[in-house]
Amino acid sequence: MSEDTIRLVTIGRILRRRWRLLAVLAVVGALVGYGTSVLFPPRYTASASVLLPGQWEERELLTQVDIATSSTVVDRTAAALDWTGVSGTELRDRVSAKAADGNIIKISGTADTPERAQQLSDRMAQQFVKFAKRIAGGSTDSEAATGPEALRQQVQETNRRITDLANAADPGQTVESVQARTALEKLRTSLEEAMTKLDQADPATDKAGMVVMGPAARPTAEAPPTRVQLIVAGALLFFLLAVIGHLIAARVNRRLRTEPEIAAALGSELLGTVDVAGERSAHRPEGGGPRAWFRRLLGVDTRWDTPTPQRYGDEAGRRIRYRRVCARLREQLPAARRLLVVVPEGDEIARRAAGQLVTEAKGDPLLRVVEVSVDRPLVPDQDTESGVLVVLSAGSWTAEQLGGIAEACADGRHEVVGIVVAGTVRARPTGSAGHAPDDAAPAFAVRGHVRGGSA
Repeated sequence: MSEDTIRLVTIGRILRRRWRLLAVLAVVGALVGYGTSVLFPPRYTASASVLLPGQWEERELLTQVDIATSSTVVDRTAAALDWTGVSGTELRDRVSAKAADGNIIKISGTADTPERAQQLSDRMAQQFVKFAKRIAGGSTDSEAATGPEALRQQVQETNRRITDLANAADPGQTVESVQARTALEKLRTSLEEAMTKLDQADPATDKAGMVVMGPAARPTAEAPPTRVQLIVAGALLFFLLAVIGHLIAARVNRRLRTEPEIAAALGSELLGTVDVAGERSAHRPEGGGPRAWFRRLLGVDTRWDTPTPQRYGDEAGRRIRYRRVCARLREQLPAARRLLVVVPEGDEIARRAAGQLVTEAKGDPLLRVVEVSVDRPLVPDQDTESGVLVVLSAGSWTAEQLGGIAEACADGRHEVVGIVVAGTVRARPTGSAGHAPDDAAPAFAVRGHVRGGSA
């Protein structure tokens, strides 16, 4: 698993074998999301639109957006609302503005009730329009009025002079007098057109024409994130974290899964692989108590990363593999009559395989099974045995643990003569009688259990 690419089948295996744990974690995440929604009360958002007539460039609209949320506008809004305990500084985090299509500025306000959200957005729009008119050159801004207003007064004075000149011209119908009056009227018309264009191009006129497009609509739903969204997000977050945690644990898993790696860690050769009928209890550690019951309830008492047992032929086919291993032992050690079969403690698959191996050996050679702790491995001293046969399941032990078992065998003056790797398959009922079960141990098989002492 640590060297494999994470595939969909791996995620499917997690969902299938850890669904209880994932469901519990999802519920816990939903409760966390609910608690978060209780700590943060619901919020409501309302929006008011302000129309900016005339021609506006994009950078000018962005400037108006900044003005709409400026501290001056927010402070004036706070003073107009006069909410108890709510200042302009607090309102800055509740208001926002953005430029929409059609020269429209949308001003949004967020509050704890729909009524307050509506009031906030309406007041913000009103104060923005007032402030924009003031800075655009209203009647109170003398500096902005000095330029265009003085020009208008000069044009009006010029029009009066033109009228006086036209009246003072020769009232006769001579060609010269007609041409003079015509030229004066053309001049008057040109001045009026110029002033009209000046008024249309004056940004103060545009800004003074800002209007609020009606009151803000009262919100009917909470602003995101809502309580439901927080609950769903919490459940999904915990679920994904649990799946990612399983994948990370599988990637950093250092348990050996291939026969060459196991043989290299024990410093011996592989005699063969055998199969036992797959059972759920084969991967379940022994033990009782509330903690074991709780682990069993969540489904974490068995490993999820073991491959699904494949369907095999029948019991006769499995027994052929055991007989071949026994035949290799006889060929490799023709003079050996007793061997010590070492099984790592807690490896139920290997223990059942060792029992079946004893059954198929039929006393030639005579096998004695002992379970050795992988934390503090200790193998009985050499007595009449001619070597050690290690039986274990793949994907259960690390190289350090198997190296400790090899060192314990060497300390007991035993030579590891071979390794047998056990796996699980789905049993296919054959209906035949007279076959001993996989874990049956005959009378001449001697089992021992080693825990920190000699046996």
